[in-house]
Amino acid sequence: MELRQLVSALDDFASLCLAESWDNVGLLVEPSPPHTVNTLFLTNDLTEEVMEEAVQKKADLILSYHPPIFTPLKRVTWKSWKERLVVRALEHRIGIYSPHTAYDAVPHGVNNWLSKGLGACTSIALHPSAAPSCPAEGTHRVEFCADNTEHLDTLLHKIRDIQEISCLTTHPARVEGKEQTRVSLNCSQKALLEVVALLSQNNPLYHKTEILLLQKPLLLHTGMGRLCTLSEPVSLSVIIERIKSHLKLPHIRLAVGMGKTLESPVKKAALCAGSGSSILKGTEADLYLTGEMSHHDVLDAVANGISVILCEHSNTERGFLSELRDMLGIHLQNKIDIILSEKDKDPLQVV
Repeated sequence: MELRQLVSALDDFASLCLAESWDNVGLLVEPSPPHTVNTLFLTNDLTEEVMEEAVQKKADLILSYHPPIFTPLKRVTWKSWKERLVVRALEHRIGIYSPHTAYDAVPHGVNNWLSKGLGACTSIALHPSAAPSCPAEGTHRVEFCADNTEHLDTLLHKIRDIQEISCLTTHPARVEGKEQTRVSLNCSQKALLEVVALLSQNNPLYHKTEILLLQKPLLLHTGMGRLCTLSEPVSLSVIIERIKSHLKLPHIRLAVGMGKTLESPVKKAALCAGSGSSILKGTEADLYLTGEMSHHDVLDAVANGISVILCEHSNTERGFLSELRDMLGIHLQNKIDIILSEKDKDPLQVV
């Protein structure tokens, strides 16, 4: 499959517009075209050891969940390990693609997989994503009614001259028994200031103006984190064993909420793969499940009677790759080989 065709298919699988604004997702390293992909190599973290594995297995494209290039590179030399990854990739004509938080957000993504460790449950996103395609233009809508005078024609002419104005419409309206014209337009935040400045020159008109914030509809099953409601409450000790089994971990870290014990029931669990402090904070639940949290955020949760399970950052993500391999196989109609890294592992271990 040609690289650009594959990238397009990957974007269809999980739209990159769902990724967080601070993230660096998509095709990060591209060999000179044409570039055919016969083998797609999946890893959670692209380390130098994993890169050598990809070279040995003749990968054509690496899908690294975490972006190996995050902060901008000022040079590409042999000096630092991330620069060496780019050098090795280009030397061996291997592309690098990263989905990261786009895979966190989608309903069939990392957080959905992590929730399976709790047992049968329903879930919604803690921070729902907004629908990417609606509204099409503008951040605000401005509406007002005015008398059909020459002054209105002059005003509309001035408004049309403002940059970043769209969807300007006029239609007859009857207001308090008088025939008027209702004006509606979409505009950007910057253009809004200019529109308001124009309208404020006519106080009666300005005081009749309505300004609406255009918000995209939320997608309840798409977004960051999940709030999961178990079909049947179970004890904290049972949840611990389920999670250890799901993540294939001999140990997890546990902070028991104030007034709770290992036998306390868990009905609601808030989770976030990776580092979950900012996503989970303030959520009412019996349990927080994530990879890592700050010391003080754990103390806050415990003081509020919420137990915390920490499994280390990438341990809450890596297991998803096996499920991803199967889903991508179907999505790509088995047109390419998809293999998992055997060298990829969490950098921390219990000794």
